[in-house]
Amino acid sequence: MATLEAIEVKIRRLQEQAQAIRAKQLSATLDRIVELMRKGGVTLADIEAHVDAKKRGGRPGKKAAAQTAPATAKYQNPKTGATWSGRGRAPSWIAHAKNRTRFLVDGNPSDVSTTGGNVEKKRGNYIRGQQPAKYRDPETGATWSGRGRAPAWLANAKNRAEFLIEDPSGGRRARTAS
Repeated sequence: MATLEAIEVKIRRLQEQAQAIRAKQLSATLDRIVELMRKGGVTLADIEAHVDAKKRGGRPGKKAAAQTAPATAKYQNPKTGATWSGRGRAPSWIAHAKNRTRFLVDGNPSDVSTTGGNVEKKRGNYIRGQQPAKYRDPETGATWSGRGRAPAWLANAKNRAEFLIEDPSGGRRARTAS
């Protein structure tokens, strides 16, 4: 049976062998890098300039983007004095407030847009959930709302107007299945 000292000696020898292998691999890697640098005409100054440019966050030859000033506080919590610019996620003290005008820093409600009355229709501003049918297959009676992927019976149709449930002029179509 091997003694503890004999095992420790084996461990030291194996560690020395591992270090020798690492040194050999490093030497081969560095030789390859030097060879590639000579072929490509790259100098250490080029590499240092490239690394420094990455640290600065830019590339050589490119102008730095103009920095934007931090947003000014638009809302303030009257209890704690905490402020919020109105950008990004709303803090908890104002997130569920129905009327944010009482939190305005200067008390001027003209800056704040309210979402009452007529809301302008924007792309993506639509009612979610089930929609009324817009197209009907005369053979099977299957319907499609016009949202999402078109069903097979309508996908290859040259004229989808033939399948409309409601006529473009506003009246109901009197079409029956034949």
